[in-house]
Amino acid sequence: MTIQPIDPLVLREQFPALRRTINGQPAVFLDGPGGTQAPERVIEAMTGYLRSGSSNHGGPFQTSRETDAATDAAREAMRDMLNANRAEEIVFGQNMTSLTFSISRAIAQEWQPGDEIVLTRIDHDGNVSPWLRAAEDRGVTVRRLDFRPENCTLAIDTLPGLLNEKTRLVAVNYASNAVGTINDVAKVVEMAHAVGALVYVDAVHYAPHDVIDVQALDCDFLACSVYKFFGPHTGVLYGKYEHLDRLNAYKVRPADNKPPGKWETGTQSFESLSGVTAAIDYLASLGGQDGTRRERIVRGMKALKQYETTLSERFLQAATRVPGIRVYGITDPEELERRTPTFAVSLAGFTPEQVATYLGDRGFFVWHGHYYAVEVMARLGLLESGGLVRIGFTHYNTYEELDRLIDVLIELAATAQ
Repeated sequence: MTIQPIDPLVLREQFPALRRTINGQPAVFLDGPGGTQAPERVIEAMTGYLRSGSSNHGGPFQTSRETDAATDAAREAMRDMLNANRAEEIVFGQNMTSLTFSISRAIAQEWQPGDEIVLTRIDHDGNVSPWLRAAEDRGVTVRRLDFRPENCTLAIDTLPGLLNEKTRLVAVNYASNAVGTINDVAKVVEMAHAVGALVYVDAVHYAPHDVIDVQALDCDFLACSVYKFFGPHTGVLYGKYEHLDRLNAYKVRPADNKPPGKWETGTQSFESLSGVTAAIDYLASLGGQDGTRRERIVRGMKALKQYETTLSERFLQAATRVPGIRVYGITDPEELERRTPTFAVSLAGFTPEQVATYLGDRGFFVWHGHYYAVEVMARLGLLESGGLVRIGFTHYNTYEELDRLIDVLIELAATAQ
């Protein structure tokens, strides 16, 4: 497979938001883990849907037929993005958290008191609280898969000790939204399936950074959010058709009783679904013009990851020049394949809020706190002290932006008392 390197300076021209300035300085969007910016094609697709006349789906008239077509196109696009077996395995919703609460309630109907589930301490709470509530409702025991604080890697070698014939589900993230660790989900799936358990994967943070292949993973469910990979605020749930068909959905009575309709409660944001297709077509455009959309997506994501790895390497090397900085998670340059370009850091003498505010005033957008990775911050002993600062690079960030960030952090560190 030939991977054509991406040029972020050329690609940035497609993102109107990247032209913003703050206090006379170019804005630097390092908040991607909380939501990425959208290219022009996504904006045009969404406004184009609304401009031409919107309608609900299922009607015998033109605007409704166009809504049906937009929905079908988005489902096929997400099928290509995730390599699902069929379009009916793609469910849309408001966001990953809402979809997870919905599906957890349905899955839990098959649990009995005394059953067990496994959750991790490295997950976003969107893949924790829905299962905690479901377990509480059904009298199910919750077991915890820990991570190693020294490098924030999941202790997968301890998973066999948590699994048994009573295990009904393992919930795990593909990559940590807090510290960037990429987990060996395929191994988790293999272990869980060996005892007959389902696997629910939170791929929200992983999806913007690498290729997803649900058939190769053999996971039972996988959720992601399109606004994390350059699209609108829409959540996506993949589920094996056999599960989506078998499980009982909580829905209004006249609704479709077959997947995916049975899982899509209420009216969807059809303008957003138009943006979903455009976002995936943007990713495919990074992979050139030849081949199927899936093939172009794979090439595009590999090119994107290749560039982002250089950003990670450059950041880790440059961060050593910042007095008092600590980077959490994987920092070994030889192991960058095991992390995304998302870095949780602390700076001696400053609270995370102080660091984020100082950077924000100078045009650098970063998050501080726990970012809903409550278990991560609690395990690191940082939840009560304000968490960490999260710096998230993506493919539209440049070396020049990174170098400016380091200069500003050095400037701030010099003011420490």
